[in-house]
Amino acid sequence: MDKESHSNKSLKNNKLFMAFVFVVAVFVVTSLFNFSNHKEDKLYGDLFNNNYRIFSVQLPSSLEFCKEPVPLTNFDVRERLDRELLVNVYWQSQTLLFHKRAARWFPVIEPILKRNGIPDDFKYLSLIESGFVNVVSPSDAAGFWQFLEETGKRNGLEITPEVDERYNVEASTEAACKYLLEAKSRLGSWTMAAASYNMGVSGIKKHMDYQENKNYYELMLNMETSRYVFRILAIKEIMEHPKKYGFYLRKKDLYPPIKTQKIAIDSSLTDLAQFAKSQNVSFKILKIFNPWLRDKTLTNKSGKTYYIQLPLPGYQDYEHLLDDAEARGIDTAYALDYESLMDQRNREGISLRVHKVKNGETVESISRIYDCDPTHIRERNKLKPTEQPSVNSELIIGC
Repeated sequence: MDKESHSNKSLKNNKLFMAFVFVVAVFVVTSLFNFSNHKEDKLYGDLFNNNYRIFSVQLPSSLEFCKEPVPLTNFDVRERLDRELLVNVYWQSQTLLFHKRAARWFPVIEPILKRNGIPDDFKYLSLIESGFVNVVSPSDAAGFWQFLEETGKRNGLEITPEVDERYNVEASTEAACKYLLEAKSRLGSWTMAAASYNMGVSGIKKHMDYQENKNYYELMLNMETSRYVFRILAIKEIMEHPKKYGFYLRKKDLYPPIKTQKIAIDSSLTDLAQFAKSQNVSFKILKIFNPWLRDKTLTNKSGKTYYIQLPLPGYQDYEHLLDDAEARGIDTAYALDYESLMDQRNREGISLRVHKVKNGETVESISRIYDCDPTHIRERNKLKPTEQPSVNSELIIGC
């Protein structure tokens, strides 16, 4: 073999060897990468399984609406209630806002209901209707009580381009009381009156007559009305027993009531921005406290007396509001302070425990026994991220 052929053969062998080395290197790197990814995925999966929990809710053993019993022995009733409890327990952001806003608006609504002989439970109807936000529905129902224009006028509310009392909490609550008293008289129960708030008295009456049944829980109704009373029941249950459903709020988390003064107006106001300025408040504050003023003017040809509410001096300051609420003892069944939360934590046995490590046990296996984050166990016992405890050593479990 000549030198040139030998050289070419050597070069070819070198190329084959380099190609082989490259393939092996790619295989090794890929295997290590896949192994690393698999290990990371397994660790991530273990962390997820060890720390993420979703629980169903326990239904109350008994429940009433306006002192009218809910037939929880009926499977259909239980399942409808279960649905609404699950929706509201796990829509945490909305339900938390319900708690917060209720602290401000229940004190306004409750005495009006009481004065008109309406059961206190109807405050939850207003809450599920609007979330205590001046929303407008697709059907143009407006305000906390979600009145349609025709229904609002029929129940004594003034509704014009300049004044819309559906947005006046006190006036609209009075109108709701008027509606509910008439509905109760015609339909025979507060539960049916509540259902009629969604469907209308005539609509409910037609179903009662056709099905020859006066019991809401036994009537075949459209989906929305069928759910309606259960939405009220679910919010009532959660707000009256918040800890049972995992809601913990301190007093300072709630939106406190704001003291206001009422200014009587029996003439026209041609410029509401200038009127606000004369009262040492902004136009925005005027509108926040009087959303029923729908325009920039108040034309009052009849000389009717309107009452414009404005916050008392200093009551735009949040710390002042909190101090005032504390001084007046404003509290609710669901307002918890930090100390009571910790007391409850200790009463339920969520306190420090000691675990003696057995042969073969790891931080991860011990964490599963106590349903605890292994990272917390390591931090509390000053163990390094990969360090395992020795046999017969004692670990402090704080979860």
